Amino acid sequence: IEVVGKARTEQLTHTLIDFLMGETDGVPKDPNYIFRLYMALGNYPQAAKTAVIIARQEQELGNYRAAHQMLFDTHRELTANNIAVPNDLSQGLMLLHSYIIVKPLVKQLNDHLAGARMLLRVAKNISKFPSHVVPILTTTVIECHRSGLKKSAFEHACTIMQPENRTQVAPDYVKKIEHIVRKPDKAEEEEAMSPSPYDPATLVPVTVLECPTTKNIIPYCIVTGRHIVLHDLCVCPSCGFPALDSYFRKFIDSTEDKTCPMCTQTINPEAIKKFSEEDAAAWLKKQRERAAKGEAKKSAEQQAVR
Repeated sequence: IEVVGKARTEQLTHTLIDFLMGETDGVPKDPNYIFRLYMALGNYPQAAKTAVIIARQEQELGNYRAAHQMLFDTHRELTANNIAVPNDLSQGLMLLHSYIIVKPLVKQLNDHLAGARMLLRVAKNISKFPSHVVPILTTTVIECHRSGLKKSAFEHACTIMQPENRTQVAPDYVKKIEHIVRKPDKAEEEEAMSPSPYDPATLVPVTVLECPTTKNIIPYCIVTGRHIVLHDLCVCPSCGFPALDSYFRKFIDSTEDKTCPMCTQTINPEAIKKFSEEDAAAWLKKQRERAAKGEAKKSAEQQAVR
C-alpha cells in the first residue's frame, strides 16, 4: 500500500485494487486495506466513502468505539488536508459520539439529564444500533425517568414492552418498566434553550443541532453533545473539536488521566483557551465556509454526472 501510494501509477494502483477486491484470487480482503490505499493515494473522497462503509459495519456489529475511531481518524485527516468532511461521515460521528459520552456524563459529571438527552438522540436513530436495541432503550427509559423526562420514559417503555422486545429486557428492569407503562406520568419540562451561534437572537433547544433561521448545522460540544454557544467556546488543544469551555474544563478535571472525550489524548488544562465571542464567531465562520465549499463541490459533481 505504501509503495503504490508513493508510485502513483495507474497500473500499480489497479493491480492492487483488483487484489484487495478479490478479483485476483476470489478472496476479498479486509476493507480497511482499501481505506488505507485511498489515504495513501491522497484520494480522500473515496477514503471517506470507504470509512463510512467500514464504520457502518462495525456499528451494526456493536463495535461502537471502533466505528467512532474510524470516522474520527478520517475526519481529522480530511480537516488536516483542508477538505470538506462529507455530511454522512460527520453525522455518523456525531451520533456515535452522542452514545459514547452518555457514560461519562452520568458517571463522571453526575449529569443524568445530559445523559438522558443524548440517549434520546440515539433512540431516535435506534435502527443504526441493531445489536443493542433493547439495552439502549432500557437505559433510555431509566435515565429519562430519573431525570424527570417522564413522557419520554413512558413512550420508550411502551416500545420495550412490545412482544418482540419484552423477552430481551434485563430481569432487573422488567418490573420498573412495567410500572412506568401501567401508571404513566407524562409530566416533562421543556428542554432548556440557548442562543444559536449563527443567529444569537434566536433561542434553540440545547441539543438541537440546526439553526432554525439559517438552517446551518451547528457544531456540537464534545463533552455534552449540546450545540455550541459563542460566549462559552473552546476547542480541544489536541484534536481541535469544539466544546463548551465550562464543561470541557470540568470534564478534564473529573478524569484521572485528563483525556479528551473525542480524541482520548491527555490534555493539559492550562492549554485550554476560551475564545472571545469575536474569535468564536470567526472560528464558526471558517467552519461554515469549509462546509459550504464541500457542498458546492458535491453539487457540481452531481451535476456533471447528470
